[in-house]
Order: sequence, then C-alpha cells, then structure tokens
Amino acid sequence: MPPTSRPRALLVPAAALLALCALPGAASTASAAPGAPALAPAPTTSRVALGAVPVTVPSDLAWAPFDRPRSVDVPAGWTASVWARPTKPRLEAWTPDGRLLVSRPADGVVTRLTPGPGDRATSTPLLTGLRKPHGLAFDGSSLYVAQSNQIERYAYADGSVGGPTTVLTGLPDTESPDLKGAYAHALKSVAVGPDHTLYVSVGSTENASASDRTLDPERASVLQVDPADGDYTTYAHGVRNGTGLAVAPDGAVWTAVNNRDNLPYAYHRDYDGDGSDDYGKVLPAYVNDHPVEPLARITPGRDLGWPYCNPDPDEVRGVKGAALRYTDRAFVRDVQLNAGSKKLDCTTLPPVEQSLPAHSAPLGLAFTRTPLPGLGDGALVGVHGSWNRTPPRAPEVAFFAYADGDLGGQQTIMSGFQDAAGDRWGRPVAAVQGPDGALYVSDDLANAVYRLAPPA
Repeated sequence: MPPTSRPRALLVPAAALLALCALPGAASTASAAPGAPALAPAPTTSRVALGAVPVTVPSDLAWAPFDRPRSVDVPAGWTASVWARPTKPRLEAWTPDGRLLVSRPADGVVTRLTPGPGDRATSTPLLTGLRKPHGLAFDGSSLYVAQSNQIERYAYADGSVGGPTTVLTGLPDTESPDLKGAYAHALKSVAVGPDHTLYVSVGSTENASASDRTLDPERASVLQVDPADGDYTTYAHGVRNGTGLAVAPDGAVWTAVNNRDNLPYAYHRDYDGDGSDDYGKVLPAYVNDHPVEPLARITPGRDLGWPYCNPDPDEVRGVKGAALRYTDRAFVRDVQLNAGSKKLDCTTLPPVEQSLPAHSAPLGLAFTRTPLPGLGDGALVGVHGSWNRTPPRAPEVAFFAYADGDLGGQQTIMSGFQDAAGDRWGRPVAAVQGPDGALYVSDDLANAVYRLAPPA
C-alpha cells in the first residue's frame, strides 16, 4: 500500500542545499512527497536545565545497584526515588483503579504494583506462566497483554483479572518452526485506538532481512487488529522494531523504532580519509550516527523504509562532520539491499517527523496525562542506550513536546545512568505518568521502578 501520511517541508540553508544536490547519489531533503502541502513547524518547549539529585531508596530495597548512593539528573525541583524492585521490568500500564502493571517477559509475569505509604509500592503477581509478556494496554476495563506469540484480553476489576480470551495468535517468535529459535525481536507491543482497534508491533527477524516483508503476518510491521474476531491488516510497513507504540490524545498512532546496525556507507567517495572509495563499506565513524531511530506518526499503509531505505540525519548527505538534525528526516537508499533503488524509491517516502540519534534504542513510548511543570504535554520515551556503539549512547528518559498533533525535538529529563567510561548502573525501558502526576520509570538493569516527582 502507498504511504498516506503527509510530510512537512524541510528548511535547509541554501548553501547546504546546493552542496547536497551536488553529491553523487544524494536526494535533496528539501523535497517532500509529490503534492504534499507544507505543515506547521514542530512544537517547541523551552529546554529545562538538569541537576543531580540523590535517588531515595527504602532500606529494605537497598540491594545492588542501590547498595551505594546513586544520583540522577532531573529538572530543577524534581525528586527521584526507588518505588519498587521487580526483576527485569519492561513496559507499564496504569489500571482503572490506580495500580501500575509492569511486564516481566524474562519471567513470564505481569506484576501488579499498588501504591502504598512511604513513597513506595507493594508488589504482587497479576499473571504468571505467560510466554514473554511485554506490551500492556487497557481499553476501559479490558486488559490486553502482548505475549511473544499471541495477544490476550482479560476482564479487569478490583486488582484482579478473569480468564483470558485469545484475540490474535500465530505471531512469530523463537518457537516458530521456520525460525528455529533465531528471532532477534520476539517481544511484542500493543496499543488501543479510540475506536477500540488494536495495534500490534511485530519486530524484524534480524538486522536487515528483506524476506520479512513478504511473510504473513508481515514482520517489521505494525498490525491493525479487530479485537472482536482477530482479523488483521498490515497498518505500517518497514518498522524494524517498533517497541515504542502509543496512541496520542488526538487518536494518532506513533511508534518509536530501534533501527538497523552496521549500515554500509552509501556514497562513492572517501569518508574515512584514506584516499579510497568507501562505497558499501561498514565504517565505525559513519555507523555511529546512521541511521537515526524514528519517532513517527503512522497511518494506513505508511512505510518506514526498512530494510531498503534509511532515515538520515546529515544536513549534507554523506559528508563527514556535517551537521546532524533529527526533525523531518528523509531517506537514503540502503546499498546492501537496495543499491539501484529497484526495491523501493526512497524519495517517495514521507520524512520521519522526529527521531533519536542512531543506536539510542528507544523502547517504551507513552503520552502524558496532564502537562508536566516547565514542559507541558508530551511524549515520554525510555531510551535504553546503545549496545555496540563507541562511545556508547547513554540511557535516559526523553521528552518530546506535543501540540496540535505533532511532536517537538528530544529533551532529556532523566539521565546519569552511565559514567564517562561508558559503564552503566541503570537502563530505563519505559516511563508513564501516574494519576498523581509523577512519572514512573522502569529499569531492567537496576531491577527498579522509579518515581520521578515534579515540584508540587
């Protein structure tokens, strides 16, 4: 299906645009899809300054890494505390009666965290014996749980659930016969639209595999599912690993994507300075910043390019040291799988609305319930940090201002998990706003859920 979302016009300095057009094989980032109108600029918010605050830890929760003092960087006046210590917590969802559910795929458990006295929670299992449960979403009193191979629905009431109803089955995971255990992105995410439609992310089999786009269900995609009968269609294509999946206040579906690794250089020129043509080579200095990790509004039939097209941050394509930009990023062909642009014409794809730097590893995505002090409304992204970049991309919680159906640029609102040598004691996965206005952040390295509280 052709992409249907409307791109925004890109503003590129004249000198940079002239240089860009002169590059071999480079397409101008100033051109939107044919016939598309220019849209309003992305919302902006005054960036908040961060300062270090100690992480408050109840004494009976003070095992490693909290067996020594820890601090995080947060906006002025905010506080941070360890609220609970579930093992390897991942995605989160608030229940209608004010409890926080946290998925724990490694243990096959969904944990129920009930706010208690003393700025902490009591922890009890809600569901056990599941197959890598990951995504959680409520539609009224119905809880949807995304296991690695299927989606189930539970009736929720008073802190408990009834028996499961299977909504969708046959999703690919490590147990799928054709994969023989080799599936890089088995965890699934789920979101619910205002019309009760489900959206399910299905990650790619591997780093770059064109065959994923021909399978049923299509991998590297977002599926649209009718919860009444399990019928589904492919809603968005080329979404390598859209772990972040959320519905905005206006009903639009957004995804935060883990993009590919080891991207070959796409131009016939010397990039590393050794005097030779670097076309098709995997160059660490280039891979460090390419491709970006999309934060995109998806619409029926939208294509995010993988594995044929890669969103590019360079203001001047393929030039070492060129300025990097993360808003409205257009695509460059993948020379490994789309060298002649025969598989997909990357110039036809609408630019990506927002993005994070390469290898940020965005995971959880959620929109705020109420405006945050000094920040306003926005999207929250758990940034896990890189696993193979040098130097490593640091973990954080990122905020993107939201207004009029669009997102502004990335702002860090919680960091300090990584030292100068790249060693880490924590890795945020997701952040959701609670009924009390505080943010609740899961961390699957520190085995913690933090309560990040703004000033009253």
